Amino acid sequence: MRQWMLAAAIAVVVAACATTTSPTGRKQYMAYSDAELNQVGAQAFNEMKAKQQTLSGGQQSAYVQCVVQALVAQLPAEWRSLPWETAVFVDDTPNAFALPGGKVGVHTGMFKVAKNQDQLAAVLGHEIGHVYARHTNERVSRQAATSGVLGLLGAVAGARYGDRASQAITQGGGTLAQLGLLLPFSRNQEAESDQIGQQLMAQAGFDPAEAVNLWQNMIDAAGSRQPEWLSTHPDPQNRIASLRQRAPTLQGTYQAARNAGRTPRCG
Repeated sequence: MRQWMLAAAIAVVVAACATTTSPTGRKQYMAYSDAELNQVGAQAFNEMKAKQQTLSGGQQSAYVQCVVQALVAQLPAEWRSLPWETAVFVDDTPNAFALPGGKVGVHTGMFKVAKNQDQLAAVLGHEIGHVYARHTNERVSRQAATSGVLGLLGAVAGARYGDRASQAITQGGGTLAQLGLLLPFSRNQEAESDQIGQQLMAQAGFDPAEAVNLWQNMIDAAGSRQPEWLSTHPDPQNRIASLRQRAPTLQGTYQAARNAGRTPRCG
């Protein structure tokens, strides 16, 4: 009975999801539409701008907008048509993000780490890669599915063994799911965004080798960090190794972009 209910729950969750393919060819399952996530992203972005100080105009805002426009121009038409918007938040932490719907934010602290336009393109290409690959949709869809299955298992355990067994399943199972499924899955997304972002920056005429220098700067700025298996992000040295290995294969793309006149002059 327990196995039948678990199989039925998984079947229901999978049936409710749409199957898509990421830009790198990876199969994905989505429980929500792009329109739903885009609306949530736009709302979250507006709330952030209302609560945090932003730069209105100025050189840094124009700089970010220039890099974003160059990268977005290399996306397929349906993604270029999103209402892309940028904002620079007054915050000393070196951070940047992109939300569904084409909303891109950069902290002023990022300019201390991204030393030139190519390094800023590495950061923003990575963040745009998350949007392009529908990573937010994919993550919340998987979290919803995991919660549903754990809830069902907890109910089965509770009916047979009592409330303590139910709590042990839902709480312990949640921890195991986080460490064994959701966090590694997030690391896969981060690695995929590195790949997409480095490709985008080369196509836009930014030097893909600068992605290596950018992440080295990030390591220097971050100091110590938690082990990779407890993090949503790949180990920095592993990330740099992948970026360094990929950079020479993208030099032809980069040179072709420059020869075609894609020579960004953002600052």
